Amino acid sequence: MKKEDIKKVVLAYSGGLDTSIIIPWLKEHYNNCEVIAVSGNVGQADELEGLEEKAIATGASKLYVLDLTDEYVEDYIIPTMKAGAVYEDYLLGTSHARPCIAKGLVEIAQKEGADAIAHGCTGKGNDQVRFELAIKHFAPNMPVIAPWREWDIKSREEEIDYAEAHNVPLKINRETNYSKDKNLWHLSHEGLDLEDPGNEPAYEKEGFLEMGVSPINAPDEPTYVTIDFEQGVPVAVNGEQMRAKDIILKLNALGGANGIGILDIVENRLVGMKCRGVYETPGGAILYRAHKVLETICLDKMTAHEKEKLAITFAELVYNGQWFTPLREALSAFVDKTQERVTGTVRLKLYKGNMINAGVWSPYSLYSEEIATFGESDYNQKDAEGFINLYGLPIQVQAIVDGK
Repeated sequence: MKKEDIKKVVLAYSGGLDTSIIIPWLKEHYNNCEVIAVSGNVGQADELEGLEEKAIATGASKLYVLDLTDEYVEDYIIPTMKAGAVYEDYLLGTSHARPCIAKGLVEIAQKEGADAIAHGCTGKGNDQVRFELAIKHFAPNMPVIAPWREWDIKSREEEIDYAEAHNVPLKINRETNYSKDKNLWHLSHEGLDLEDPGNEPAYEKEGFLEMGVSPINAPDEPTYVTIDFEQGVPVAVNGEQMRAKDIILKLNALGGANGIGILDIVENRLVGMKCRGVYETPGGAILYRAHKVLETICLDKMTAHEKEKLAITFAELVYNGQWFTPLREALSAFVDKTQERVTGTVRLKLYKGNMINAGVWSPYSLYSEEIATFGESDYNQKDAEGFINLYGLPIQVQAIVDGK
């Protein structure tokens, strides 16, 4: 589609620096087109306050705020957690939010008869891929406008200059201009001093951490928490039944207060460069740990080992924006099969950034104390002799052939 034919654009809008200046930029460079802002609520809480007023004041014709929280948890977070999918220690908080938001974007674009969808992702990042692959899945012929790949702006400092020149209100300043992404699962921090991997993050500085405290500032007494699972899905915390979304919020509070889930990594981006980021995922870290502990007694050896291998592939698919693919769907089907008996209770002790195993129970436990005991049991230890002879037979034959 030619630029002059684009009359109506749906913009993925967060109210942050990038998307705030994109509204006037689109109107300047796309023939004063109508801009419809769409914000996907995936649990960013206070970031949604005043968003409609800001979007309209900046030039948007309207703002949609889509409540995607339940869909995000049930259709993206929980399937990824059940898979045990971790990308280089990162629990994929931004990664699996993007396809969820993009799906909502396409729905609004189709409803409004939009000519294009725009986003504020940079040409250096992963999110541009995540958004656009999801858009291709739901609307394969929809044009996408990515201003960072078009405009002359080169840095966040120049973005602030543009915002000030166009009277775009901002909640940040040049000194606190971290690039952040927040949802109910996590909060990411990038930029400024974090761009140098040699700089220690300012965990104890007031306002840096938002979902919890530094382990140094956590209580001197441990907090115990129990989590119940049914077929791999969390269903209760400390004996109280609740929805998965509320479980995550509850664990965010418990984990954050105890300095749990803080990660500082240099990760390998999809576009080829390395990038340093600090992540806060307090509730997610607890869920991943508890789920893995429960699997140790519920899964047989071969299934557990194969699942660990496939978890790497699952994580790469999520990280690389390939959620809506046959392979991801097939892996989720495999995961669901493995979870049929992952039911039980896990107790963890939270203490100054640490999660300490404090008990696990399941009606489907494959652990037998009677067999594993160092005390007297019905296990016939002499059976091991024949097993070793057969297991070692290939090694023995190879040694004979080699003349040893």
